[in-house]
Amino acid sequence: VLSPFNFTRRKTGPNDVTFKVAYCGICHSDLHQLHNDWGNTRYPLVPGHEIVGIVTEVGTDVKKFGVGERVGVGCMVHSCHNCDSCEKGLEQYCEKMVLTYNGIDVDGSITYGGYSSLMVCNEKFVIKIPDSLPFDAAAPLLCAGITVYSPMKYFGMTEKGNRLGVVGLGGLGHMAVKIGKAFGLHVTVISTSSHKEKEAKEVLGADEFLISKDAKQMMEATKSLDYIIDTVSADHPLPPLLNLLKVNGKLVVVGLPSKPMVVPYPSVIFGRRFVAGSCIGGIQEPQEMMDFCAEHNIACNIEKIPIDYVNTA
Repeated sequence: VLSPFNFTRRKTGPNDVTFKVAYCGICHSDLHQLHNDWGNTRYPLVPGHEIVGIVTEVGTDVKKFGVGERVGVGCMVHSCHNCDSCEKGLEQYCEKMVLTYNGIDVDGSITYGGYSSLMVCNEKFVIKIPDSLPFDAAAPLLCAGITVYSPMKYFGMTEKGNRLGVVGLGGLGHMAVKIGKAFGLHVTVISTSSHKEKEAKEVLGADEFLISKDAKQMMEATKSLDYIIDTVSADHPLPPLLNLLKVNGKLVVVGLPSKPMVVPYPSVIFGRRFVAGSCIGGIQEPQEMMDFCAEHNIACNIEKIPIDYVNTA
């Protein structure tokens, strides 16, 4: 159960940006960590890694930000900057990457996230929030947005007219639909819930809707998709999804179910299909994603709540 907790942030260092938190998204990861589903939770826990706010102070060496600007922090706050991943702009895969919360900072302390009033972060991991984006609805872009944007760019899921399947219509899923449409893709939402069809098509602009439990629908859609982004965090079978892919089709998983992935060999061999995973984005890519969303008028669909409602939420 989340309850009030008093702690002190570090003083603003030469390379730090300090900002007053305005909004913080609730990510499914927060629920996993609260319940210690992944076995690595350190209590007391202050969740939150979709954080936006207004700069109140900057360090003496900070060049990119000034007091009063709109900024955000996503899922990580530090990396080594020297390893192969960091040198390639893939800081999220750095072995010494520090998570925004429930991580071990360079000074040995536990990091605390955005369910708080104040953040202090090295400027390298701070993102500018474009003025054209609604401040509250921009916050979840820092996790949900980048988590689907990054694999779509890396795996070439950007070719106009190609067909994208989006599994799950939660926080990540609805962003995959919006970003996919902005890239000019034909988007099919795949869900267990038939009641989400209206939202998928009328609100988000999806072209097709498949009920994954409907064997007839799934059979008729065999080999109809070029790519699939699987956002579901609950355990579910992959073979029915792989059957939807064309030859050379790509399935990228970005959810984190608790049980091991099971991929039958024939599902990938007979169709030269690819199964991959992806994790958030590095330092530069979230800013690219944020600017892309501003250009295409994309923000998250949100329900805004006060912090004292957070346990119910």
